[in-house]
Amino acid sequence: MKFNIATLPGDGVGPEIISEGIKVLQAAEKIVSGFSLDFQKYDAGAGHYVKTGDVFPDSTYEECKESDAIFLGSMGIPEVVWEDGTEVQGKVILTLRFELDLFAGVRPVKLFEGVKTPLENKENIDLVIVRENTEGLFTSFKGGSQIVNQVVADTMMISRTGTEKICDYAFKLAQKRNGRVSDGQKIVTCCDKSNVFKSLAFFRKVYTEVADQYKGEVATDYAYIDALSLWLIQNPQNYDVIVSENMFGDILSDLVAALVGGMGMAPSGDIGYDHAMFQPAHGSAPTIAGEGIANPIATILSGSMMLDWLADKHQNEAARQAASLIEKAVARAVASGVKTRDIGGESSTVELGDAIVKEMEKIPLGELQ
Repeated sequence: MKFNIATLPGDGVGPEIISEGIKVLQAAEKIVSGFSLDFQKYDAGAGHYVKTGDVFPDSTYEECKESDAIFLGSMGIPEVVWEDGTEVQGKVILTLRFELDLFAGVRPVKLFEGVKTPLENKENIDLVIVRENTEGLFTSFKGGSQIVNQVVADTMMISRTGTEKICDYAFKLAQKRNGRVSDGQKIVTCCDKSNVFKSLAFFRKVYTEVADQYKGEVATDYAYIDALSLWLIQNPQNYDVIVSENMFGDILSDLVAALVGGMGMAPSGDIGYDHAMFQPAHGSAPTIAGEGIANPIATILSGSMMLDWLADKHQNEAARQAASLIEKAVARAVASGVKTRDIGGESSTVELGDAIVKEMEKIPLGELQ
């Protein structure tokens, strides 16, 4: 089974890390037979805007739409902005999210052996932030209101349909996971600010209605965003899947990434029923572009997520095995001490990618899920 992957290397360190992601994915394809990947690279992003005046060509969008999945590096140049001060590359990511209905922003947060955490509590950390991707405050993209340079307003929009979709996704994800680290309980935490905002009280109400469909299988939990920000630092092991509005999920996922080594260890998927895009959660890091020191693990693990999604959509178990192979190899490489500077090592971007490939070649296929 052949999968066509629209690849957007992007800006800054994007081309460097996407190259390592492709290298690892192609190695997995060779080790686990039963699928193949065809990577086609397309131009988009702030750098392309500087060169051509077009941040996201229509032809690139069409290729993304027709692909089996989208694999993105990182985008953005801080000084390249629209007249209103917002960054131009937002058009790429948000257009894909909105137009392809990539409603589930999935951010796994996992602590690997050999990676330092700032917490005194050194237990395992393994949870997922699931953010609604197309509503909330982000509906103000290309919108909002401004009155004669004096008053500016952005509106939070919460719909029943959007909330039902993201909550159902979160509960289905919890069914597949092993539960929270503290006691193995499968549980979905609703993150909101329902004590203040009507829109988020509605989000909680719809969450509860969806949760009723999973009684006896997955437990329910509620937390206000401010309290949850504290509790995640104190006891991240008490959480399994957290579902939230768009902006809250965006902020929380960066917060908890700091507990597992930083943004270089933070993969993500923007997932819908028919389309999906996978990318590291971090930015383009232009200050280190070209130095060969960027951490490629977030991109590589995003590639593993892509294989998992393709496996589910196309009932391809080989792709699922390859996804498991990549994650196991990342864990082994890091545990052996092959790490980039951001997580306490001295290895280059390429050296870490190579080490992961070598670990993949050592893992017996019988160990894979």
